[in-house]
Amino acid sequence: MRRILLPTDFSDNALNAIRYAIQLFKNSSCEFYLLHTYTPAAYNVGSMADSYSALELQRVTKENAEREMDEVEKTIRSEFKNKNHHFIKVITFNLLVLEIQDMVEKKGIDLIVMGTQGATGAQEIFLGTHTMYTIKKAKCPVIAVPSGFGYEPPKEILFPTDYRLSTSNPYLSLIREICDLQLARLNILNAYYGDPLDNEQKQTKAYLDAYFKDNAHLFHITEDTDVVGAIEKFQTTHKINLLIMIHNRHNFFENMIFKPVVNEIAYHTRIPFLVIPSEERMMH
Repeated sequence: MRRILLPTDFSDNALNAIRYAIQLFKNSSCEFYLLHTYTPAAYNVGSMADSYSALELQRVTKENAEREMDEVEKTIRSEFKNKNHHFIKVITFNLLVLEIQDMVEKKGIDLIVMGTQGATGAQEIFLGTHTMYTIKKAKCPVIAVPSGFGYEPPKEILFPTDYRLSTSNPYLSLIREICDLQLARLNILNAYYGDPLDNEQKQTKAYLDAYFKDNAHLFHITEDTDVVGAIEKFQTTHKINLLIMIHNRHNFFENMIFKPVVNEIAYHTRIPFLVIPSEERMMH
């Protein structure tokens, strides 16, 4: 049974991401953990009155959260009557990222699906702070769902890679499972810099070709040296429903994507974004 963590702050964006996860895995047996964390305002415990009011604030905050969580559960149970899906509610006094890290380890979470912060001004912020921290810190894959994204089955998946990934990454199987579940086509995109692939990269490419032999997959080369540009250009000519990247610590992707570029991709992409941690990340 797949265990999926669904953080919620009771916003429309969070509910949207929950709906996405339920529909993506509608044909799978899943345990969904609905998670809400709260941290009432900092307080001074110097006097009895202060500590009493702080405890009171904590109690009220928790009660409100429990009521809202019941509403979320009621909403999704009425919308999706799926006997293969089980929901577990978790409400806890903690920082979100710390609680997520703890649950990934203790509950054996396979995947986190979370919404993103809403629009500010003309530009939509796709990856909010919580989502970004989770992608950086969690030792399991994260799907970030842009606010307002109406569910569409990921039939065309875009997977940009420099072929420097570890072929023993256990989460490659998640890509294959999504392809299987959705009968999707995987578009593997490599940015060409004028240098041919070295032997290690060629071996990785051959490995991916064999690994996805039962799934429709195509290899593409782009001469756009800017990854964001390459992704955008690809999306103008293909109807892509899901973007996948592997977060490696010390390679091209760390430098190109997980610093300024991830924010750019975040601003420009309007589709869900699955980020898989490198093996190295899982070890630390």
